[in-house]
Amino acid sequence: MLGDRPQATIISKAGAADLVDLSDFIKPFVDSGEILPRTLDELEYLLDTFFIARLDGRVVGCAALEIYSKKLCEIRSLAVDPGAQGLGIGKGLVAACVELAQREDVYEIMAISAAEDFFKSCGFDFTLPNLKRAFFLQTRDTM
Repeated sequence: MLGDRPQATIISKAGAADLVDLSDFIKPFVDSGEILPRTLDELEYLLDTFFIARLDGRVVGCAALEIYSKKLCEIRSLAVDPGAQGLGIGKGLVAACVELAQREDVYEIMAISAAEDFFKSCGFDFTLPNLKRAFFLQTRDTM
């Protein structure tokens, strides 16, 4: 637990100085299979659309918005420190991504996650217009 006193969470765009912190922060989530691995090059590529959450100066969450086109973008690498979950950090990170997608005039945001209830609470749903579904085929193992 992070303590009993009220704490301020700051969500901001990540910068170049945050790359190593981001890489270190997501490592346990990658190791547990919760998110896909990201190289420093991939993190740097997404830096303009990467958000970082800090609580008392410590990284406690992150999320990126990968914009594919004006039609579609994806929330990627969403992770929140287990000790900071339940504080609204994940919702704040998703809201930052949604706001960016709206500013960029992207029509639809996709999220691939096992956290069904969380994303539903953020306004996401399974189906696309006209009951279309997204299908995936992996061409190789991720490990």
